[in-house]
Amino acid sequence: MKTPILEMKHIRKTFASTVALGDVDLNVYPGEIRGLIGENGSGKSTISSIAAGMQKADSGEMRFRGAPWAPVSMLDALDKGIGMIVQESGTIQGVSVAENMFLGEMQQFPGPLGTVDRKAMNAKADEALRSIGVQNVSGATPMAALDFQTRKLVEIAKVVMKDPEILVVDETTTALSQEGRSILYALMKKLRDAGKAVLFISHDLDEIMEVCDTLTVLRDGAIIRHFTKAEFDADAIRTSMIGRELQGDYYRSDFTPSRLPEVAVKAEHIRYGAVLEDVSLTVYRGEIVGIGGLSHCGMHPLGKILFGAIRPDAGEVVTGSGVKITNETVAMKHRFGYVSKDRDVESLSLSASIRDNIAIAGMEQYAVNGFLMLNSRERVYVDKQIADLSIKCADRDQAVSQLSGGNKQKVVFGKWIGRGSEVLILDCPTRGVDIGVKRAMYQLMTELKNQGKSIIMISEELPELMGMSDRILIMKDGKITREFARSADLSDAEIIKYMI
Repeated sequence: MKTPILEMKHIRKTFASTVALGDVDLNVYPGEIRGLIGENGSGKSTISSIAAGMQKADSGEMRFRGAPWAPVSMLDALDKGIGMIVQESGTIQGVSVAENMFLGEMQQFPGPLGTVDRKAMNAKADEALRSIGVQNVSGATPMAALDFQTRKLVEIAKVVMKDPEILVVDETTTALSQEGRSILYALMKKLRDAGKAVLFISHDLDEIMEVCDTLTVLRDGAIIRHFTKAEFDADAIRTSMIGRELQGDYYRSDFTPSRLPEVAVKAEHIRYGAVLEDVSLTVYRGEIVGIGGLSHCGMHPLGKILFGAIRPDAGEVVTGSGVKITNETVAMKHRFGYVSKDRDVESLSLSASIRDNIAIAGMEQYAVNGFLMLNSRERVYVDKQIADLSIKCADRDQAVSQLSGGNKQKVVFGKWIGRGSEVLILDCPTRGVDIGVKRAMYQLMTELKNQGKSIIMISEELPELMGMSDRILIMKDGKITREFARSADLSDAEIIKYMI
């Protein structure tokens, strides 16, 4: 029997009245990629973040390489052998790539008169990026100039250049294209083959079964079962995760596209830099339009343009009644809602409560005469969204930063659904949520469609696009290359031909 690199015993962690971990034991062994899987709120990110120094356990003990393990921060843990790539953004926007990678350590590049030798620092950052296969970014690049995926690759390079004994990967692949995932998988296998270890958190069961050697299932803050590679079985793993059979349909059960005759929104001849070239589309009431493609095809900026968050260089977005969407205020006035792929940065205020995040978009729904704010009416409004969406929380005043990824996403949905949005632009709406929450979101989308709402779903997941959309628009190089109607005979191979 191998000696564990990391031993965690009797680990307990609570947030207010919510038990995130209750008396959990976990060992991580050399030469393994250990998957952690479970529903949102099961405790997998919590136990990993405790090991990586992001937060402290309320009780319990840890040992790393046989010695007591109590890192005071993530930087401290990384220096001593455990590095973590976090689920959401782990970079700072206002500085360069190199400054992000060497944050708190720039003194290792001394320049004259106590300054930093930025040329040397940038060169070292370039070396780290090239070592993992990132060729098109330099250390001098401003972080704000990078998209979400490339920022995530910078985070990976930052952690991997420290050559950790254990690499913790928390829901990272949801932010990556297939190229980015290939880079990460290769790094994970390299660490494993060198006798090190990887803790890999994912909601994608197929991915877990493909890349992991062992698997630990958590549910409600407890470890339910460990699986060896030989024991991997999708049905057994699902049952362990949720403790029940999923009831009802996962995706839509019908295969006939349907919609109402009224136009909800129309985009005409949209151009935006080198990103979008003459894009036009029409969305009707009561339909789900899926937009898919590779990560840099232009679909994510298109979503922001449809909501008025980005002004196009040419073309216009108009409502069914002919009103031009020129900014977010106009979009919201005409009942548009937007769920961003970059949830923690663009859709939520992490320093605020669940109550504040939900209530801020719906003031006209609960204010008296449109301006008099009454706490009692606001509480009723927020509590209805918490109940309707089954948001797992201590209470409405809990900090949204303390919620799991799936419950954060439910808060975002509640913000827009509560105010009666008629057009919902959803950019990767199920990114980082478990199969139970995904099912609930898909059922909610179907319900909204049946109410006559319009949904524009931008997604990098083909099964999601095929399972939910009345029409699928495929984009490549800033253009719509093909439209597919909903059909039971539609195959992913047929769609992929128009993406690459």
